[in-house]
Amino acid sequence: MSRPLEVVRLGRRPYDEVRGLQLEAVERRARGDGPDRLLIVEHDPVVTVGRGAGPDAAAGVGVPVVQVERGGEATWHGPGQLVGYPILRLEEGERDLHRYLRDLEETLIRALADLGVDATRNPPHTGVWSGGRKLASIGVAVRRWVTYHGFALNVDCDLRSFEGFAPCGLDAAVMSSVAAASDAPVDPARVEERVVLRFLEVFGRERVG
Repeated sequence: MSRPLEVVRLGRRPYDEVRGLQLEAVERRARGDGPDRLLIVEHDPVVTVGRGAGPDAAAGVGVPVVQVERGGEATWHGPGQLVGYPILRLEEGERDLHRYLRDLEETLIRALADLGVDATRNPPHTGVWSGGRKLASIGVAVRRWVTYHGFALNVDCDLRSFEGFAPCGLDAAVMSSVAAASDAPVDPARVEERVVLRFLEVFGRERVG
C-alpha cells in the first residue's frame, strides 16, 4: 500500500535557509508528525562539502562554501539545477542506505528516459551519468532513520560553476547537464514533473496536498 508524500516546491532559496527547513522537517518526522516530504528547490550559488572531503576541498571558489552532514565530497548548487531533499521515515525493512542511494539513482534514470536522455549508473561513483559525463550528484544523511539531503540534477546550468574545485572528487570537465545531453530544448517544469512522478513510483508513495 502506498504511503503519503507531500511535495513542497520552495522556489529559489538560499542554501542555509533550506538546510534549516530540512532539519526541522527531520525532527518532526522522527516524532511521527505529518507525512514524508520531498522538498524541491533551486539554490542561490553555493558549494557544499560533505563528509568525504576536507574543509579545504573548495578553497578559493567565488561563492559561499558550507560544510554539511551528508556523505560525498564537494559539489555546486545554483540556478538551472533541480535539487530534491527527501524527508522519508525509513521503516523496518527499508533501513539499507545502499538501496536508498540506488533508488534515488533509479528515480532520476527513469525520469531522464522520459525526457529522451539515456542515463545510467557509473560504479563506484554514486550519481547519474550519460555519455560518460555526470548529470546528477547524490549525497544523503540520516538522523533517527529519517533521510535528508538528497540529489542535485543539472538541468540547464552554467557548467563553468564546477570549475575551481573537484566536484565529487572528479575533474570538473566530467560534469554535464540535461540540456547538454538532450537533442531538444529542455523545459525545467517538465523535468521536475517527471522526477516527482518517478520518485513516487520508485519509493511507493502517493502524493498528498
